[in-house]
Amino acid sequence: MREPSSRASEESGPVLETVGDGVVLVRVRGSLDGWAGSAELVEALTGVADGGVRRTVVDLSDVDFSDSAGLHALLRGQRKHDQAGATLVVAGPLSANVRRLFEVTGTLGAFHFANDVDAAING
Repeated sequence: MREPSSRASEESGPVLETVGDGVVLVRVRGSLDGWAGSAELVEALTGVADGGVRRTVVDLSDVDFSDSAGLHALLRGQRKHDQAGATLVVAGPLSANVRRLFEVTGTLGAFHFANDVDAAING
């Protein structure tokens, strides 16, 4: 299993890491909402998609809360990846709060999900 990079514990925004040929891991920690993280996540995901990546893994395993702004950031990233012909995978395990956001908004079907980062990278 991959260990979080030392940068991940020092930074509050998404941390990008190239983990394979054309595969980028985007680690998100804490809250993903209108106050923290969502704007940075949109920026990271659109930048990665524009960079010619073939797969982006968004690690939400350390996200304890997300609201509609966080969901909107993921949806914008998904749309940008679709336009670029790339795959975006959301990796967990997801907290109950985050999973519930996908469930109540009916957006579970809008994303590819993996149980953990390794499965998302290799899947």
